[in-house]
Amino acid sequence: MNETLRALFPVTKRANYLNHAAVSPPPQATIDAIQAQLRDVSENGSVNFRSWIATKERTRQLLAGMLGARPEQVAFLRNTSDALSTVANGLDWRAGDNILTFRNEFPSNIYPWLRLRDAFGVEVRMCEERDGRVDLDELCGLIDGRTRLVAISHVQYASGFRADLERVGRAARAHDALLVVDVIQSLGVVPLDVESQLIDVAAGACHKWLLTPEGVGWLYLSARARARVKPTLVGWISVPNPDDYSNFDQGWNVGTLAWETGTGPASLIHGLEVSLKLLSETGVQRIQDHLETLTDHLCERVQRSNYQLVSSRRPGEKSAIVCIRNTAGLSSMDLYAHLKKRNIITAPRGDRLRISPHLYNTLAEIDELINALP
Repeated sequence: MNETLRALFPVTKRANYLNHAAVSPPPQATIDAIQAQLRDVSENGSVNFRSWIATKERTRQLLAGMLGARPEQVAFLRNTSDALSTVANGLDWRAGDNILTFRNEFPSNIYPWLRLRDAFGVEVRMCEERDGRVDLDELCGLIDGRTRLVAISHVQYASGFRADLERVGRAARAHDALLVVDVIQSLGVVPLDVESQLIDVAAGACHKWLLTPEGVGWLYLSARARARVKPTLVGWISVPNPDDYSNFDQGWNVGTLAWETGTGPASLIHGLEVSLKLLSETGVQRIQDHLETLTDHLCERVQRSNYQLVSSRRPGEKSAIVCIRNTAGLSSMDLYAHLKKRNIITAPRGDRLRISPHLYNTLAEIDELINALP
């Protein structure tokens, strides 16, 4: 990646920032777009409301394109948790049904399913972690005729393991189960195609790899999922013609649009449009290739020192997230604090130090990190 691209990110002047799996610093143009919309509200009130809606629809098209979906299949929500919860709450559950997930999932992909266990007697089956990986043979072997859905992250937040979604999707469909995927740790840096990868439900938010401040989430539903999942949290824009305030018999909006309830974070969506354009114009495949170069270099060098690599680097399983452990007794918090003092920003996750570069990071920054490790 060139210096022109790097210059778009003010954080590069202040830190060696390697924590994009948590919160990404947006490019300056994204912040400018957010501030411009807020300034418009301040100066003009609702005069330009229709232009805000137009921006929202352009942004929806960009997001859908990155997913390989149609715009009407993508709804804007607050965050990943809202998206997964509305799916959990929208299915017709019966005692004896089961849900399959992975024990080390981020909690947003655990709690909605545990509520169903407590409320309806739904069994929640959890595949265990094996050497920093999800054993897909084990995972798929737990699916049976009472499995209603399989919920898994495309990339695991605590290991960086990347799942073969098409393989899991085939196994789910063999038992007529839905494949529900949290793609917050992959969208924008890993090419995705919801159709070819057999994803029925995808959910995420935009403050990680999509380079937008916190507050924008989204939900994708395939036609197959839409036939099974019902909207349970609805509002005035959940219908085809929300401007008709007197017709309460319109039915729900098409596709996933019924899941949008009311006014959303207009300024943040203005910023998201700018960030999505940057990612699309740069090219997701190009970004993935760059991040693979950085993380391969990191993994090769770090294993020569007092560190154990947790993340799988097998073909098809590697991602932009690398997790390591110190073998000399230093905790992940010790490592995080040591690096932070040197203005190198990572993240402690359990007993692991997580490193997650993005498109503007360089090999020199990776070497700086490695040389600074105690």
